[in-house]
Amino acid sequence: MSAHYPPAIEPGVRPGDPQPSVCEVSEEQASREEALTRTVLASFDQAESPRLRQLMQALVRHLHAFVRETRLTTEEWDRAIEFLTACGHITDDRRQEFILLSDVLGASMQTIAVNNEAFEDATEATVFGPFFVEGSPEIEIGGDMAFGAPGEPCWVEGTVRNTDGNPVPGARIEVWEADADGRYDVQYDDGRTAARAHLFSDDRGRFAFWGVTPTPYPIPHDGPVGRLLAAVGRSPMRPSHLHFMVSAEGLRTLVTHIFLRGDEHLDSDSVFGVKDSLIQEFVHEPAGTPAPDGRALDVGWARTSFDIVLGPAQTAADDDVHRVAVPRGH
Repeated sequence: MSAHYPPAIEPGVRPGDPQPSVCEVSEEQASREEALTRTVLASFDQAESPRLRQLMQALVRHLHAFVRETRLTTEEWDRAIEFLTACGHITDDRRQEFILLSDVLGASMQTIAVNNEAFEDATEATVFGPFFVEGSPEIEIGGDMAFGAPGEPCWVEGTVRNTDGNPVPGARIEVWEADADGRYDVQYDDGRTAARAHLFSDDRGRFAFWGVTPTPYPIPHDGPVGRLLAAVGRSPMRPSHLHFMVSAEGLRTLVTHIFLRGDEHLDSDSVFGVKDSLIQEFVHEPAGTPAPDGRALDVGWARTSFDIVLGPAQTAADDDVHRVAVPRGH
């Protein structure tokens, strides 16, 4: 006697495959596979940490289900090991291929979604990215964070407030971005610091600074993750964006971007970081147009506004408990 394994969602239909080949697996074979999974799960039963036990057993369940559903071949598993090994070989103190892999699989964004639960009108979070650097220079409100980075000058202003609508004075605002050539300062070999800085909101929660108008760029795609994207017909491009990390005492630290409305890559971000609420208008002004701070520019420049809302600090969860999420009301 045999059974379809795994059971089809609909007869003859599998997710992502319009013309599947359903594999019949005998009850004996299915029983052997299930017995192995149970044995591996039981091997973690004595873990002292409930959280570690949960994580390892959930990982085993999902990994075994993947192997069984796809009828993974030994050759395919060998290729997977080779791929992960290549990710490790190319990773160093300047490049983290496993972050790229997490990003292009959407795992980074899903983790961010889980850890930044929607709260009233708090600004949405998105991917941190691999190019943040501690110890950025401080600038005053209205200062220039470009530090000579090539690109169109761009004036960015806004306010920081909490979900009660009150201004947040003294919020630390970290900002960083790629230059007009699509590169971050850490991607150069000359030790420059450019297109990154931090500043603090004033007593009314306001902030403003000069940067450069963001431009699209590809994530590093000369390694195994790039080859994976090419193999599945996906672009490595990210839409134009400017990074923010905003923190204040008693409030949730926000890591987010703003994106340029109209960018051609908004619907195909290689790391799935775009959210509609983060798409902003960037208005382009001709040379000679007076700047908000009175600066006279003999070149064209852009301006945008981004108001930030910080949610309350999340209560620290007990990291050593077995946690299961269920929809509210259940």
